[in-house]
Amino acid sequence: MSAKVYINKIEKFLPNNPVSNDEMEHILGEINNKPSKSRRLILRNNGIQTRYYALDNQQKITHNNAELTALAINKLVADDFSLNDIDILSCGTSTPDVLLPSHAAMVHGLLKNKSVELNSSSGVCCSGMNALKYGYLAIKAETANNAVCTGSERVSTWMMANKFEAEIANLEALEEQPILAFKKDFLRWMLSDGAGAMLLENEPKGSLPLEILWMENYSYAHELETCMYAGGEKMEDGSVKAWSEFSTDEWKNESVFSLKQDVKILDEFILKKGVESMGDAMQKHNIKPSDITYFLPHISSVFFKDKLYECFKNAGLEIPKDKWFINLPKVGNVGSASIYLMLEELYHSNKLKSGDTIMLSVPESGRFSYAYAFLKVV
Repeated sequence: MSAKVYINKIEKFLPNNPVSNDEMEHILGEINNKPSKSRRLILRNNGIQTRYYALDNQQKITHNNAELTALAINKLVADDFSLNDIDILSCGTSTPDVLLPSHAAMVHGLLKNKSVELNSSSGVCCSGMNALKYGYLAIKAETANNAVCTGSERVSTWMMANKFEAEIANLEALEEQPILAFKKDFLRWMLSDGAGAMLLENEPKGSLPLEILWMENYSYAHELETCMYAGGEKMEDGSVKAWSEFSTDEWKNESVFSLKQDVKILDEFILKKGVESMGDAMQKHNIKPSDITYFLPHISSVFFKDKLYECFKNAGLEIPKDKWFINLPKVGNVGSASIYLMLEELYHSNKLKSGDTIMLSVPESGRFSYAYAFLKVV
């Protein structure tokens, strides 16, 4: 595989107006008509100030996931590139609109361009990077001249209060304290909506082409149990019982389809395995921290930033903080789209110059997976 691969365009679509911390619960709704007891604590720790929802102020849905993705892709269109020029459409998301057909197929249906090769990457935050890697490898193997790769989420509707009403009512019927479990309430204040799209081509074009020098992925599912999940319930032995094994009443009464996270094992392993995997990737490609001009780490919370820095420092991989580029406080945690939104902002910032290098780092707490890419400004 000798072909080179370039990111020649990056665009994003963020729905509606930015939502402040004080507006969140008005839009998502109060569960059991009571303000969340954990909201302020979680928001203080995660450092997010604004985010975007595909909902209006009356809790009406304005976009689905496929629409967000298609709108980002359409912004790639210019005089030198049309939708009919796409060879591969590779889409990653954690929150597809439907179980079947695939997310990429639903996006393609909205584009209405021509027959293309499709790839849908599932999972959590790494799904956007996996979509990027599919396009990268296809061009590298010279089976395609270009690929449009995306990361997107429409998670707000999963977090609306009405999705938990049956569970709360069931707890009241059982005369238990009707408080939503922290593993569910935690994520209501962490996640948001949006989409990013990149155009990959086999030759540099435009004013700021970024060459993808390499990509690496790692999984520790063989060692660690599930941390973040949806469509199931975690058992005492660490296994996950699938939604298809629950009754339809249980789907509602236990909010089986809600997003959940085991915060205990998140804190124990997410940074440790991140430093281990990035160290392995850098060693494999003979990269030193001094070789990195900009470091773009996807972090779910500002709470992790200093801790991650110290972990890198202790491992002999210290990356000075002035090289870090993060936009989490402004756009929120948009899962698989976050790395696209970070790179898009840096790309359009007028900061990049020829020869600069960019390290993309994406952890996924689903079952502890990590994805990396090393880019160079041509």
